[in-house]
Amino acid sequence: MKSYFPDINVWLALTYGSHRQHVIAASWFDRLTSQTAGFCRLTQLSFLRLLTQPAIMQDEVKTQREAWKVYDQLCDDSHVTFYPERNSGAIESEFRALTTTTQFAPQQWPDAYLAAFAKAEGLVLVTLDRALSKLAGETALLLR
Repeated sequence: MKSYFPDINVWLALTYGSHRQHVIAASWFDRLTSQTAGFCRLTQLSFLRLLTQPAIMQDEVKTQREAWKVYDQLCDDSHVTFYPERNSGAIESEFRALTTTTQFAPQQWPDAYLAAFAKAEGLVLVTLDRALSKLAGETALLLR
């Protein structure tokens, strides 16, 4: 049984009906049968932050209490779980390996962490982002 690890944009697209990729994310999620899809602490925090960001959510922006309610409703689904960092040493090693570029890449930090987390924990990273998919390599599922 595969265990999936959606990135922040997949979670947002799944729950925000006005997201331009909502149908793609919802279609993928609806096909889960016995598989799980889970948050880690970074995706949980980022998801909650984006739900409360007016520039992102526009007229569907949430208060903190409402954001927790959306998160809790997701977690009530039997396919949704929370993945703790079980192997922090392996995650750290993978994370460092993915962040050794000599270029300025401030936006790559969270992506590299997600890719490292997926690989170290044996999860399939689900993304809508081609660059993140490339970074994660064989552990990624690019939704289209």
